[in-house]
Amino acid sequence: MNVPTPHNAARPGDIAQKVLMPGDPLRAKFIAETYLDQVQCFTTVRNMFGYTGHFKGRPVSVMGSGMGIPSIGIYSYELYNFYDVDSIIRVGSAGALADELQLMDVVIAMGACTNSNYATQFRLPGTFAPIADFGLLRRAVEVAETQNLPYKVGNVLSSDTFYNADKTADDLWKSMGVLGIEMEAAGLYMNAIKAKKKALAILTISDHIYRPEALTAEERQVGFNRMIELALEI
Repeated sequence: MNVPTPHNAARPGDIAQKVLMPGDPLRAKFIAETYLDQVQCFTTVRNMFGYTGHFKGRPVSVMGSGMGIPSIGIYSYELYNFYDVDSIIRVGSAGALADELQLMDVVIAMGACTNSNYATQFRLPGTFAPIADFGLLRRAVEVAETQNLPYKVGNVLSSDTFYNADKTADDLWKSMGVLGIEMEAAGLYMNAIKAKKKALAILTISDHIYRPEALTAEERQVGFNRMIELALEI
């Protein structure tokens, strides 16, 4: 397919092989302006901002994904298959299920359960288990330990429903050891595996499902520095 695409104004060579992908396009703008040098904006289509710059001399891009698997499914598919991106690291937020997790804790998603039907397009004769790239996962753990950053590695839930009519669902996922809930990682992992590329989701706990604790929208946008610095160093 020719680029630019209907969703991305970038031209060949505008995007680095490594992309950080927050859900919020304003968070992408914040990351680019705060952490990258020699920044160039490569897309503003649908206000989904994308930037390429350098971090410690290495090229890196950052682009918003929007909310949910359908949205990150489009953007990550195009990055992997049309723009020759090798690695996408999702940097996002999650609601905690596990009792031991606190606000601002970092979760490295080894696997991503989902209630989405995204995998049905692959016509698999069973249930697919979306998992992170092990090389990125191992490197994330190494960097987190070097930075003395408290982290938790485990399973998350990529949910299609933010407001779930089934009020028993959270308890059931928690009973299976799922650490928290977000909305994109499973789709990203599936696209990466299908394209023979790499993906990892690093998540900051923004609220707790079982306790009245939550970050403000502004804190979500600018307060995730530890997670972002970890992702940049991988």
